[in-house]
Amino acid sequence: MNLADFTRRIYESHSDCSMIGFYDKTVPALMVREPELVKTVVQTDFASFSENLLKLDPHLDPLLSLNPFFSAGKVWHTYRKRFIHAFSGMKLKLLFNYIEQVYGKFEDYLDQQLQKGGTLEVELKELFSRYTGEAVANAGFSVEGFCFENETRSPTRTSFHAIGQSIFQSNFFTQIVQSLNFFLPELNRIFRMPFVPRWVDQFFRDTVEQILQLRQQENERRSDFLQVMIDLEEKDEDGRYNIQALAAHVLGLFMDGYETTSITLSFIGYQLARHPSVLQRLRDEVETVLVKYDNRLTYESLKEMTYMDQVISESQRFYSALATMGKICTQEFELVGSDGLRCRVQPGMPIMIPVHELHRDSKYWPDPDAFNPDRFAADKKEQIERYTFLPFGEGPRMCAGMRMGMMMMKSCLATLVRRYTLELSPKTQEPLKMQPGNFFTIPIGGLWVHIKRL
Repeated sequence: MNLADFTRRIYESHSDCSMIGFYDKTVPALMVREPELVKTVVQTDFASFSENLLKLDPHLDPLLSLNPFFSAGKVWHTYRKRFIHAFSGMKLKLLFNYIEQVYGKFEDYLDQQLQKGGTLEVELKELFSRYTGEAVANAGFSVEGFCFENETRSPTRTSFHAIGQSIFQSNFFTQIVQSLNFFLPELNRIFRMPFVPRWVDQFFRDTVEQILQLRQQENERRSDFLQVMIDLEEKDEDGRYNIQALAAHVLGLFMDGYETTSITLSFIGYQLARHPSVLQRLRDEVETVLVKYDNRLTYESLKEMTYMDQVISESQRFYSALATMGKICTQEFELVGSDGLRCRVQPGMPIMIPVHELHRDSKYWPDPDAFNPDRFAADKKEQIERYTFLPFGEGPRMCAGMRMGMMMMKSCLATLVRRYTLELSPKTQEPLKMQPGNFFTIPIGGLWVHIKRL
């Protein structure tokens, strides 16, 4: 059973209740089922639920454990504040200059693949993770990611796509690693398997140190993500930077930008292939907007593609990269549901927020199983009940890289739909079923499409 199925069983078992108690292995846990309780946990009384359920052992994952998603307390506050600063409107506009270099490579890659035949059959997660890997390499470090070339790993040339595959590729080993780290941490105290392979951890440390030395020697400044982090990092008494802190920042950018963004893009591509009219309407919008910008994709042009925002949101409603949000009670608190149910939550108790089920509940969404981007149109968005749509989370722990992720997705989709068309391949196994033992929402067998040049 996968996490989404497990969550659905609990959610549907007491559909008339505001909250449901269950056991997470041997530990009492609580699922909150109504928006007002979600608001209480993630926003109103955040101080009582300030930590995420998923954590990493800092001895096994010294870099990734510092990521705002996994960290807590002062570390979380410091690192999150830096991420928010890095993704301000002004900084994003500068980062777009690096993304601009990527969508040309993406188009060249597709054209090269199509030269082998008139149609390219491709698995969407595999395709889009090449794009996101290259985008993170360019915007994060100002380096080549080698994601649109054959996989390579050598002392002088490492593909960022190969790095991502070593962490996230869907196979038995990575599922064991994810299960031990996220679902059976007690057992992992024995096996001691890091989530991030040690060679990847060292790669980011070495890369950051080399780039830092080069920029200092040449007195060079860039406007990439690493430079923003360098500017925020204080030197020690010997005038040296904290390499671990800088490497943790850029590894965090890679983890967030590579995997969750490519998962979201793959489900969007799947929906576009299933709904040709939506694909055509999106293409029309892209072409109409780009006429105003001399047919150049720019930061400003992306902001005008509002139907694209609707398509992305509706796809996220259908399939969020994370099926649930897990929180931990950090100080005693009494939750009270609209039905009168009360639960005095004790510190350490896990709280489950069923993201996927809230996204598909007919109580909040008319005709929830229909793919309808217009439900997110400007004149209808206000009708959506707050805290029933949580693709990036909510409250102080809301995804700090949301705007960066949206910029990456929109530039990728604009490049794709204006030049190519997508049709669903029979290799896609419908109805979609998600992989068991995976932290993320990944369909069994993948999402396969045929791509043709227009």
